Amino acid sequence: MSRPFPDYLRECQQRIDDALPRLIGQAASEYSEHAAPHLHKLFESIHYSTLNGGKRVRPVLVYAATHAIKPGFENDEALDHVAAAVECIHAYSLVHDDLPAMDDDALRRGKPTCHIAFDEATAILAGDGLQSIAVELLTSVPNLADQRRLALIKTLVAAAGPRGMVGGQAIDLGAVNQSPTLETLEAMHQLKTGALLRAAVRLGAQYAGADDERLRKLDQYGRAIGLAFQVQDDILDIEASTETLGKTQGSDLARNKPTYPALLGMEGAKQRAQALYEEAMAALEGFNEQALRLRELARFIVQREH
Repeated sequence: MSRPFPDYLRECQQRIDDALPRLIGQAASEYSEHAAPHLHKLFESIHYSTLNGGKRVRPVLVYAATHAIKPGFENDEALDHVAAAVECIHAYSLVHDDLPAMDDDALRRGKPTCHIAFDEATAILAGDGLQSIAVELLTSVPNLADQRRLALIKTLVAAAGPRGMVGGQAIDLGAVNQSPTLETLEAMHQLKTGALLRAAVRLGAQYAGADDERLRKLDQYGRAIGLAFQVQDDILDIEASTETLGKTQGSDLARNKPTYPALLGMEGAKQRAQALYEEAMAALEGFNEQALRLRELARFIVQREH
């Protein structure tokens, strides 16, 4: 009998929390034996930005998608490299999103943002460093065929780049004080938030050796839950408190940023989240109980309160 989903979620979160400091490493440099003392602040900021809590949805999606294809394979410690790589990209994106030139936020996960806790230049470098660490982690996944390793790298960097997450942020910045259509809003969030969530599902499936048809179905699932995550984020930005969110409540509204409630109304936004959840469920119809955790994660994404 499967353990309850909250227990599964906590176990996965603890697994990635244990793996991240080990895989990110410390300041000792293979390029200079004298550099470590000078890199202490940089590595402190990197660890601060990755180990300050969070739901760890993306690593959990990696583990769950791997299980959906090949049960038991998700217990392989090598998979932690893949899960950590996704979380490093996510952490970098938050560090840079919070910068004064971007969203200018002072609070993240209930703590001062990286540029507040350290300084702006260090935060920029921490984000830069996390990108490199993510790719390095994928190049060093143990016991993996080169072709599969290359596929993992391509999936992650494409989702993180200018046609993915970075592109979504560019659209977002350009949409402030504008009145975009629903089509533009969805395109923005399919890139800014959805691309990396979608990639997390794909990475788990690729690691487990999914065939083209199953990869296509899981990609449909990832596309739906990636957008549902942002719809729910927009809802929570209005309905949840700063204490619950761990970041400033109403920040999108204050900046006059386009959101689903603004375009569809609150009830319309909730209906959109539900429709996306149903799309995700439909994509998993060909899977058996191996995809239970992916189904539970979709429900968690649209029902979460922070």
